[in-house]
Amino acid sequence: MTWIINIASIALILAGLVFFFGAVVGMLRFPDVYTRMHAAGKGDTLSGLLVVSGFALYHLGQVDWGHFVWADLLVVIKLLAICAFIMLTSPAATHALMDAGYEDGIEPLLGEDGDALNRHRNEGRHAPQPSGRKP
Repeated sequence: MTWIINIASIALILAGLVFFFGAVVGMLRFPDVYTRMHAAGKGDTLSGLLVVSGFALYHLGQVDWGHFVWADLLVVIKLLAICAFIMLTSPAATHALMDAGYEDGIEPLLGEDGDALNRHRNEGRHAPQPSGRKP
């Protein structure tokens, strides 16, 4: 039974490393600050969750249930609390950094339609966006 838990925990940790590598590639390949920050934020959150969950599952598999000690379970609870902390703080921090960059004047790479975020702020939150197409 422990070998199944070991394989599952190794799979979670390796999946986390793959997503972390994908975030690194995205940071190197994407054209502007905002898309790079998007790759870093998504990759950091998901890879962190997968790796720490893999550690928690591995430690849970190593618990001797015949001689149960609360300290073993507390380690798993602390690792899961770290997962919750990562889920709550990493996306918020990424958003705050992107918003601060935009407010500081760092321009995003523009497509054909121009700056959609600025247009959205000028027209109001619930205003319909013009499609830019002629009828």
